Amino acid sequence: MTDSRESPGSGLGAPLVVLKDVNKHFGDLHVLKDINLTVHEGEVVVVIGPSGSGKSTLCRTINRLESYESGTITIHDDELPSEGKALAKLRADVGMVFQSFNLFSHKTILENVTMGPIKVRKKKAAEARSRAMELLKRVGVDHQADKYPAQLSGGQQQRVAIARSLAMDPTVMLFDEPTSALDPEMINEVLDVMTQLAKSGMTMIVVTHEMGFARKAADRVVFMSDGAIVEENTPEEFFTNAQSERAKDFLGKILTH
Repeated sequence: MTDSRESPGSGLGAPLVVLKDVNKHFGDLHVLKDINLTVHEGEVVVVIGPSGSGKSTLCRTINRLESYESGTITIHDDELPSEGKALAKLRADVGMVFQSFNLFSHKTILENVTMGPIKVRKKKAAEARSRAMELLKRVGVDHQADKYPAQLSGGQQQRVAIARSLAMDPTVMLFDEPTSALDPEMINEVLDVMTQLAKSGMTMIVVTHEMGFARKAADRVVFMSDGAIVEENTPEEFFTNAQSERAKDFLGKILTH
């Protein structure tokens, strides 16, 4: 993966994911309020905030797992399609890693990772297998290739889920609280894989409660509260010099424990 941070002055690549004035309701609840966010090629954006602030909904609208009522979301200047083949293609280009690992329980680890490339990308089986083994090695579970998901720990399953997304050669990876279902001792093994991925130049949007990861891997921290983006800054500035009272209050609660 090449790191394409070239645009003059910004130190970042071209805009890749652009949200403009995005609004979303669940019934009477206004869960996304006029969201404006631009994520550049090769940038790692970490979205944090209290529970119920709209972080996961934001993540899920970017590949249309959630619809939205107004505004626009574009990826590489193409507006999100709402259905059909164009949506399937978009989902192939946007990798997604969930809280629950969403692996196919009746398929082996290797089959889980090769299925998308063979069925969607129409790769030859041998090529897909070779690439899958390379990715499973990269995330440290290549020796588990013939096992089934239930035979792996949660941390291993989540690393397989990351490999499965990477096998589709996505242009951007979305992570929706990828460690929240894991036992504490398994969290770091997943965050380490994500940190390596960030260093490799992958464009990433990560919703997480892991502040250490946000500090270490993010190019930018986006803080959400009550459905709105309240503040965004570099990790250094955000964690040492938050501007809004809401962010200061949030950090005060989580960083003192």
